[in-house]
Amino acid sequence: MPSSAEVKRRRQIAEVEFEQPARYPKQAPAPPRRRGRVAKTSVEIIRVPSLSPIGWLLHGFSTRTGGKSKVYRPSQRAGELNLGFTASDDRDIVAANRDLFMAAIVESSPLSMVTLRQIHSLLLRRVTSADATAELMLRGGGAKGDGMMTNEPGVLLAIQTADCIPVLIADCKQRAVAGFHAGWRGTLQRIVENGIGRMRFEFGSRPEDLVAAIGPGIGQCCYAVGDEVRDEFETQFSYAAELFRDVYDSDPVKEKYPLLFLTARAPGHGNIGPRLHLDLVEANRRQLLDAGLKAEAISVVGDCTSCRTDRYFSYRAEHGFTGRMLSVIGIRSQSS
Repeated sequence: MPSSAEVKRRRQIAEVEFEQPARYPKQAPAPPRRRGRVAKTSVEIIRVPSLSPIGWLLHGFSTRTGGKSKVYRPSQRAGELNLGFTASDDRDIVAANRDLFMAAIVESSPLSMVTLRQIHSLLLRRVTSADATAELMLRGGGAKGDGMMTNEPGVLLAIQTADCIPVLIADCKQRAVAGFHAGWRGTLQRIVENGIGRMRFEFGSRPEDLVAAIGPGIGQCCYAVGDEVRDEFETQFSYAAELFRDVYDSDPVKEKYPLLFLTARAPGHGNIGPRLHLDLVEANRRQLLDAGLKAEAISVVGDCTSCRTDRYFSYRAEHGFTGRMLSVIGIRSQSS
């Protein structure tokens, strides 16, 4: 356990702006970019304003900053905070990283963390302290699923990502929390929208009492998909057209020396064409709105994990050889 001086140091925070210039024009208004907080410790924790004022709540999004992992960038002097039990990293190192992360998140509140074996599904689970005990024994998620919820104090829900969209939700009246893992498959299955429906069933949650945070994930600027993905979204969402746009890949060499790449092909038959890009962040924000949340109750971190591999792990940008971040939410222990 860290000393009281170390805990005090880790709790020191500083304000930071999340507002970023748009990287591409959008057909719909951009999600709000709001002020957040970053813990000034060796382990960086991102927090958002829609959840931070709630006294009984703990939450945060990790980055790759801090930690002990060296496998992904062996030439880098400082270690990294890989929080996933991946095939490439040592399990003891990942466990030590999780201890560092938990110490920065929970402060003086004793909590146990629960993860899942995420499978890009619509499987939602209500978890308890018994699941947290099993997690501690297994050193990794035992149950399969992509969404968790609880109203039990002392249980920290943890969603693993490295490009997919993490969504955290808190019920301010019923004191219940949930976390969802939304890749394109989960988003297509409306995991967030269905998850809020499950919260209404399990806890009596009302949408107007909910606040949500959409964490770092791959942005539309970098998320190229095939036409079949658009076709599937169009069968499910009336606003599907607003989630996709064509993006032309740029090549700095071709832009600087265009004559070197001229061909005898007729106009319109060149090699470079647009690629279809999906806005997963906006897709999940729309699901929150459709589920009944107020627009002002939704915070969006806004960072693109693929653009910011200096700060985040990105499965796509790093071609699968990368770590995992955790997005966590929980209810403070009643003893704290």
